[in-house]
Amino acid sequence: MPEITSPARMAHLERLIQFVARHAETAHFPTQRIREIELAVEEILVNIFSYAYPDTTGDVSLTCRVEDDLRLVLEISDTGTPFNILNVPAPNVAAGIYERQVGGLGVFFVKKMADEAHYRRDGDRNILMLIFGRHRHGAEGQEHAGGVQK
Repeated sequence: MPEITSPARMAHLERLIQFVARHAETAHFPTQRIREIELAVEEILVNIFSYAYPDTTGDVSLTCRVEDDLRLVLEISDTGTPFNILNVPAPNVAAGIYERQVGGLGVFFVKKMADEAHYRRDGDRNILMLIFGRHRHGAEGQEHAGGVQK
């Protein structure tokens, strides 16, 4: 399975996103779907760059594979602070902008863009698996944490 590892810094964001986009392009995903995948990957990576290593530096690794020319399976892993995005409550998007809690919209967005989302902690690694179908269906209500359906 193709893999890329990089320091978890903003300077590497574009290269990491391009790695994922190339796999989706090779599988002939529609351009609009590739853009959605890129945005979801950007959101996850920026969160890792910003919060995973508060007092130190670290790396982030991405692996990609295409299954049956229909699904892009992406694993994003880091050795930063344990964080399961699937435990982040959905924001109240019906509330006015000044009434909303700060944060959570990016994770909400990722869950909407991915068809499935799975998280596990393996030793000292956060491992987030996102599965994107050729066309978007959304992972809301299909989330798994550690193999246990929520």
